[in-house]
Amino acid sequence: MIPEIEKASIQEIKAFQAEKLKEVIEYVTSNSPYYRRLFRQYKILPSDINSLEDLVRIPVTTKEQLQNNNDAFLCVPKSKIIDFVTTSGTLGDPVILGQTDKDLDRLAHNEAISLTCSGVTENDILQMTTTMDRRFMAGLAYFMGVRKLGAGIIRVGAGIPELQWDTITKFKPSYLIVVPSFLLKLIQYAETHGIDVNASGVKGAICIGESLRNQDFSLNVLAQKIKEKWNIELYSTYASTEMSTAFAECSEQQGGHHHPELIIAEILDEDNQPVADGQEGELTITTLGVEAMPLLRFKTGDIVVAHTSPCACGRNTMRLGPVVGRKKQMIKYKGTTLYPPAMDNLLNDFEEVEGYVFEIYHNEIGTDEILIKIASSSADPKLMQAIKDHFRSKLRVSPNIQICPNEEIQKLRMSKLGRKPISVIDKRQ
Repeated sequence: MIPEIEKASIQEIKAFQAEKLKEVIEYVTSNSPYYRRLFRQYKILPSDINSLEDLVRIPVTTKEQLQNNNDAFLCVPKSKIIDFVTTSGTLGDPVILGQTDKDLDRLAHNEAISLTCSGVTENDILQMTTTMDRRFMAGLAYFMGVRKLGAGIIRVGAGIPELQWDTITKFKPSYLIVVPSFLLKLIQYAETHGIDVNASGVKGAICIGESLRNQDFSLNVLAQKIKEKWNIELYSTYASTEMSTAFAECSEQQGGHHHPELIIAEILDEDNQPVADGQEGELTITTLGVEAMPLLRFKTGDIVVAHTSPCACGRNTMRLGPVVGRKKQMIKYKGTTLYPPAMDNLLNDFEEVEGYVFEIYHNEIGTDEILIKIASSSADPKLMQAIKDHFRSKLRVSPNIQICPNEEIQKLRMSKLGRKPISVIDKRQ
């Protein structure tokens, strides 16, 4: 089920996307109050945009603009909206997005080809350990994608290791759709209750929400801990509600593959210009084939590196490396630039750490401070010192650390919408 365009040459993919871009420009010029106003303001005509290089003529779209002008992005009457979703609100108030019947078909297609990319076939059964409710697009996308693929799906929902294992035992799923750190909880439950995880029949996990790899695609500490106990394949996926598209790893596990029929991806610098090949920049996307709320040059806030060498799986599409960090969560700490994913990886080195949250705030002189709240049954000062020394050796800085009850950490980790755990609380706003 690999779309032919994903096996085409780089030149053919660019030409294909240029034609799709022209269609999007014509569509928003006719139907989007926001982009019509923007084009008038900047004197942009549809005829001005004929190639991917011409994208730089169009101003970027920010999350703030989408929040402040939410309804103006809508290109169809509200009576045509079939499903309403909201973003997770990680960096601010959630944004409302509507989807038409056509958009839901597109979402199902996206997830079906993404799952295929990770080796899932119609003969597999997938157990979904994420929510489908609470206006969460990902759960709906997984369900519809599995259905379109012709595979089986079991909607268990988030949490409750006992129910997850009861379901694994009864239905014998071949894949789990899961947040990676929850796999550690499943392993812990299995060990406590005499369950052999490697006799479960589960052969792989489609992982969301947390990184599995370092920038060179080697397994990070979290993934290593999982693989040490449970010999399953781990596939990273990256997506966002605004782009209604996923970047999924293939069998080579060398980054998430781009679907050129669904999205145009740019990696931009601080001046909204394309970065040099192999350099970090902000992922900026233009959706293709979206009917209700198409977006042009939408800045996701995620800092990534693109990889463009052909993949051994047969696809020639661009691949995204692990997210380096969120732009707004960048921390300037004692002269060092940090992103939370780098700190995640270090804390996963300590078995005694049962959970954690990073609180970022401004001190009395207005510079960034970090407080790491840790859940641990050990209150040994030597643990705190070991963590500080580990940070100092790897990141050249030593943050403040506070031991807290596990219940407090778990409460802090649940977002306001309760859809997926968070590890960063940014109090700098």
